[in-house]
Amino acid sequence: MTRYTIHFSGRVQGVGFRYTCCELAQTCAVAGYVMNLPDGRVKLVAEGDKMELDALLNAIKKRMSRNIRDVKLDQSACNGEFGKPTVGALSVRY
Repeated sequence: MTRYTIHFSGRVQGVGFRYTCCELAQTCAVAGYVMNLPDGRVKLVAEGDKMELDALLNAIKKRMSRNIRDVKLDQSACNGEFGKPTVGALSVRY
């Protein structure tokens, strides 16, 4: 199990980015959250199998490519903070 902390920058707020991430996560067994940051970036923290996390990240990049200028990915060990990674276990935080 792996944990991804991803920061997206560009025109990623006010365009449905967080909700699109959650929609795309309906096909991936991951758990975590996505939230807007005060500096205009979006932060996604997700845990799961590396293959599932990569599938989600690639789907986000493909769907939101017009809005994303840069992606910073930090990979670390899964700590189970969000429970068992399952389809639909990604949520929006405010």
